[in-house]
Amino acid sequence: MEWLPFVLLGAVVLIVFYGIGIYNSLVTLRNRVKDSWAQIDVQLKRRFDLIPNLVNTVKGYAAHEKETLDAVITARNKFTQASTPAEEMESNNQLTQALSRLFALSEAYPDLKANVNFLNLQEELSKTEDKISFTRQFYNDTVLMFNNKVQMFPSNILANMFGFAAEKFFEVEEAAKEAPTVTF
Repeated sequence: MEWLPFVLLGAVVLIVFYGIGIYNSLVTLRNRVKDSWAQIDVQLKRRFDLIPNLVNTVKGYAAHEKETLDAVITARNKFTQASTPAEEMESNNQLTQALSRLFALSEAYPDLKANVNFLNLQEELSKTEDKISFTRQFYNDTVLMFNNKVQMFPSNILANMFGFAAEKFFEVEEAAKEAPTVTF
């Protein structure tokens, strides 16, 4: 019976260390989510910086397409006013739709379609879109790991005790999921 207090103390110590391990993994995953969002933010800002040059290039060829150009500028401005990741996700989806319409204009203007500056900007924007896609996938994978940890037993107990909440996935709007129509 002399060993019983040592066994209980050992069990308590193990439980405490296990809890510390769970807490530390929750903190690590939360920080990975923030870091992966920051990577998306970098790419979105890169795209954001390319847009004025693209709009100015298109203006010279398609001046009477003011509605499309205004939609791109409005979506870009809405992105600058976004203060939370959720608002940035929403404004990103609107910006993506506006840019799709802008690139569709190049089909109607052969001179614009052949403009070297426009083609270079379009290529840079396309590369940036690929990077956004990759970082969005990484973000969603990281959010999945974090949300699993927050919602699964026994880590959900500590998550609730210390205020860890599930994160939102970066989702694409339904309209953006539709395949674009390309005509030649």
